[in-house]
Amino acid sequence: MSDSRTDAAAATAPDAANRVASAVAAAPFVRVFGHADGDALAACGLLAVALRDREIPFRVHVSADPAGDAVAAETAEDNSSGAGEPDADAESQSLVVSRGQRGPADLTVPARGDRQPASVAAATISRELGVDPDPVLALAGIIAAGETPGGAGSDDLLAAAKSAGLVERRPGVAVPTADRAADLAHSTRLDAPFSGDVDAAGDLLADLGIPTDSDAEIDAETRTALASAVAVATATADPAAPQAADSVEAALRPYATPTAPFATLGGYADVVSALAREAPGVAVSLAFGAPGAVSEAVDIWRDHAAAAHAALDSPTTGRYDGVFVLRVETDRPAVLPTVARLARAYRSPEPIALVVTDDPVDGRRQAALAATEPRGLYDAAATVAREFDGDAGGTPTQATLTVDGSVADGELIAAVREALDDD
Repeated sequence: MSDSRTDAAAATAPDAANRVASAVAAAPFVRVFGHADGDALAACGLLAVALRDREIPFRVHVSADPAGDAVAAETAEDNSSGAGEPDADAESQSLVVSRGQRGPADLTVPARGDRQPASVAAATISRELGVDPDPVLALAGIIAAGETPGGAGSDDLLAAAKSAGLVERRPGVAVPTADRAADLAHSTRLDAPFSGDVDAAGDLLADLGIPTDSDAEIDAETRTALASAVAVATATADPAAPQAADSVEAALRPYATPTAPFATLGGYADVVSALAREAPGVAVSLAFGAPGAVSEAVDIWRDHAAAAHAALDSPTTGRYDGVFVLRVETDRPAVLPTVARLARAYRSPEPIALVVTDDPVDGRRQAALAATEPRGLYDAAATVAREFDGDAGGTPTQATLTVDGSVADGELIAAVREALDDD
């Protein structure tokens, strides 16, 4: 199985960042194609702000297959140029933002061979363009990438955020707002008995004597008690796998973000990850500080999270060598990557979680894969997509797959397992 490692490595090469910055600075127009995940979307937001501040016209497009979309856009542009007429956009630049497959694109974030989160690379490019990146947005992207703030080459971003008073470590749970019951129930950084159930989350708070009123302040001791209760509930839940106890740690002792759109870095990452699947334009609006973007983002996140937890409520599961399969009922394909990530982090006894829709959605069979370590998931999904004339996208640690609805779920599962074994 291939290991296209893109997890964490040395700092972004200055020459690579300078090359991208120089190219976009000289371009009359920049097309940014980002992968539909929280890290890539945060990177797109950072780049959008830098391009705006440099007054460089741009457009951001986020999808499961940014490399394919970039090629399609360039092909369409070539075909639309009249014979013998100069192409007005001949000097425009396309930038593919993804830790996965990036096709023939000349400009990529991160650079080919760079194993860092896209957010780290985008922050470096912003500096090369003469624009100070928002360290809070960058750090949220790093968490969305599965990394720890200060790691994966982000030590300078964390130091800048701390020195400016933008982040402060505190006890508690990483959530985006002060609405404790709603946030605990909707968090997709957790898979607990109260997930998807606001009343159950409220009961947990009541048992601990913690007010649900968002205006009520709670002290460090109370925050610690809440974190402990959440950790125990998550690790001891009926479907929890052994790694659940470790996975939940990433949602505890968050970095508070008193001046940011959301209450904690982890909460910010949770929201951005949902927006990547549902409404990436809202995340760019957040980066620009657009009025109303925060409340819209929270509503989208809660809707996405509710659907994801509902899909996880009663899956049909099967365990195979290396793959844990969950057949789920949902009419929301956008939530499948979130379901797969939660299943892998909290429920899967195997290194890879594969989520497949019980029934076709809009005539298409949908699937998503997740792994905590690079497992060549995009390559496997692309192999299956070619076999069934479908579509695939992703990275070495996450992938999505869409095929015709006539393909049975068992047939699709067998094909994915074979592709993973061959990779």
